Amino acid sequence: MELGYEGKVVGITGAGSVKGIGFAIARRMLREGAKVFICDLKQEVVDDAVKALSEFGEARGYAADVSNPASVTAMFDSAMKDFGKIDVFVSNAGIYPQSALMDMTPAQWDMVMGVNLRSVFLCAQNAYRCMKDKGGVLINAASYAAVIGSAGSGAYAASKSAVYSLTKTLAAELAPYGIRVNGFIPGVIQTGMTRAVVDEKGDQLVNQIALHRLGQPDDVACAVAFLASDAASYLTGTFVEISGGKLCVQNPDYGYKKLEKENG
Repeated sequence: MELGYEGKVVGITGAGSVKGIGFAIARRMLREGAKVFICDLKQEVVDDAVKALSEFGEARGYAADVSNPASVTAMFDSAMKDFGKIDVFVSNAGIYPQSALMDMTPAQWDMVMGVNLRSVFLCAQNAYRCMKDKGGVLINAASYAAVIGSAGSGAYAASKSAVYSLTKTLAAELAPYGIRVNGFIPGVIQTGMTRAVVDEKGDQLVNQIALHRLGQPDDVACAVAFLASDAASYLTGTFVEISGGKLCVQNPDYGYKKLEKENG
């Protein structure tokens, strides 16, 4: 399937980790023929990621605090100066603190909301000013925690639920400008951010997944590449769940137990 990325410029936040979802999305976009810019909080992290991505195509990177309005505006200004346009922007940056809500300080809550939610709002505003004359696509990262909340990570779940609603509203408000807005809901994806949970509950998590394996960043990247592409031109306000069928039924490991019995 031709996705139509030749000559397009794609931006991705939270793409500094070479084992993360953002990096995988950037790499996939480069392989599809796009030019890419990424951002992360620290310049040295960005530089290392850009060096690794440059093997696949033209990539640039900027250090930015995605929760800070001035920093986000500066990032978009730099990208427009370097590339002259932005066709697709993926708001992927996120943090995943483990804390009971009753133990969380207001400052910790605000940090989660800043990185996970405020950043999506700020990036959408800046992407709009860059895209409003020619159209474009915004893609926002939600989470399975937006579908089913998780005790011990309530702030994260709340932020991702808000991203879900924000994405739907942005899709309606930006449609007149030819800007599509979609999102993705990853299940348990093996990244640095989920390492602690996977190490602690790996087998339990796999038993909740119909495909009986944990997801990989490339699984997400392939879906995002389609969602932001010309092939998905009639999709807006839509979320794609990339979870391997996590809890698609109450007992997703039923088929595996049945097969085990049949094989004796």
